[in-house]
Amino acid sequence: MAPKVLVSDKLSETAVQIFRDRGVEVDYLPDLGKDKDKLLEVIGQYDGLAIRSATKVTEKVLQAATKLKVIGRAGIGVDNVDIPAASKKGVIVMNTPFGNSITTAEHAIAMMFAVARQLPEASASTHSGKWEKNRFMGVELFNKTLGVIGAGNIGGIVCDRALGLHMKVVAYDPFLSEERATAMGVTKVELDELLARADFITLHVPLTDKTRNILSRENLAKTKKGVRIINCARGGLVDEAALAEALKSGHVAGAGFDVFETEPATDSPLFHLPNVVVTPHLGASTTEAQENVALQVAEQMSDYLLTGAVQNALNMPSVTAEEAAVMGPWVKLAQHLGAFIGQMTDEPIKAINILYDGTVATMNLQALNAAAIAGIMKATNPDVNMVSAPVIAKERGVQVSTTRQEKSGVFDAYMKITVVTETRERSIAGTVFSDGKPRFIQIKGITIDAEIGANMLYTTNEDVPGIIGTLGRTLGENGVNIANFTLGRSGVGKDAIALLYLDEPAPQKALDDLAATGVFRQIKPLAFEVA
Repeated sequence: MAPKVLVSDKLSETAVQIFRDRGVEVDYLPDLGKDKDKLLEVIGQYDGLAIRSATKVTEKVLQAATKLKVIGRAGIGVDNVDIPAASKKGVIVMNTPFGNSITTAEHAIAMMFAVARQLPEASASTHSGKWEKNRFMGVELFNKTLGVIGAGNIGGIVCDRALGLHMKVVAYDPFLSEERATAMGVTKVELDELLARADFITLHVPLTDKTRNILSRENLAKTKKGVRIINCARGGLVDEAALAEALKSGHVAGAGFDVFETEPATDSPLFHLPNVVVTPHLGASTTEAQENVALQVAEQMSDYLLTGAVQNALNMPSVTAEEAAVMGPWVKLAQHLGAFIGQMTDEPIKAINILYDGTVATMNLQALNAAAIAGIMKATNPDVNMVSAPVIAKERGVQVSTTRQEKSGVFDAYMKITVVTETRERSIAGTVFSDGKPRFIQIKGITIDAEIGANMLYTTNEDVPGIIGTLGRTLGENGVNIANFTLGRSGVGKDAIALLYLDEPAPQKALDDLAATGVFRQIKPLAFEVA
């Protein structure tokens, strides 16, 4: 029996035809996604669901979707899909992460021109019958310095286009290596230097705890007087109220915003300012981009439903059905090892080396590598997945190497990840025990046996008496309960580490109090996605 797909948002007829040509039965009901009750009523009939942003795939919808195997999002954002609930139901969630990159980059460039030459205001003035030629004095982009915050896929395209306009480009990106920056033709700088040098600033980073308000009131004050700021990435990256004040004072000469902290944006401090160009989140809104992502999602969903092939999945590795049963625990281990290193590393990564020992060395290492790289990069980019992570690593000049070796220790199999930065190497090893649970077995060359918990605390110190008491007392005074404790040391009186399992994340005051004791070299809260 042919698989059946529901298209509940507007997709091109060409994309719908792809399903039919591939032998997939399809119902094209582009307005159904807006009717939650009707969607609940019919979703149980379908093996696949193709959507854009209007359809909300909630836990309630997933509970009613008794046959559903795959959700395909035509576009990158999956905020409208409850991914944890989908994973629990065994439903694959796919997106099309690169289909609208060029379109979004071009919109940023267009906004730069519009702000530099005051095009919307000049157009409105001329339409009203005025001829205010002397009112609209613009600036050239030629020979100006463009500061690009985030030099990944979209940011990299913006860099390329800006160089074509003969701009000088400086880029801030924690994962951009010097070698990759040189190959791109840009200068890698720290954020403060970018703020001080740039005539134009454009943002191309995801919204995370680290990037939220990256252009805060404080950082806006560090910018060059007369700077122009473009945001076509995510709302919340810029303090809109502080930027409005800087625009009114003249410190910032202009701004172009396609995204806002609250959307749909019916009001904003940036509205009604003459030196601001605003658009209603049009970054991906071109005929070509909408067609590209629609065609891609139709191909990906058809491939999965007909052959089992998985592409651009956010909650499943790209492996065959036969491999998945055996590799599942090792994929989870790779993600945990990567997540540990990603959360511990604050400087650009030059290389990732992954060692596979014993039986794991015979598995699908491409998928395990992807899981490890995704784990590392999720610390700064929560949108990354196992398919996009290797591509992003390559774009940023990160060298990924893999080593296989026969069983060489007490474990039948283990894997070890080492990251190399400009100043150091950091490594962690793990294995999967017979109970199917991943374990950390070595950190900093120190042997341990640690399960992985959702909320953990990692500390390093000199091996001296009283450390356990200090940890227990300080956390207890802050109301933090320790569920479990794992210790390791390189030798008596030498380097020692501790991994604590906490019932909930440690508050900042607890971390500050631990630091104030003066006995810890490193104190790092860690979070892991555990079932």
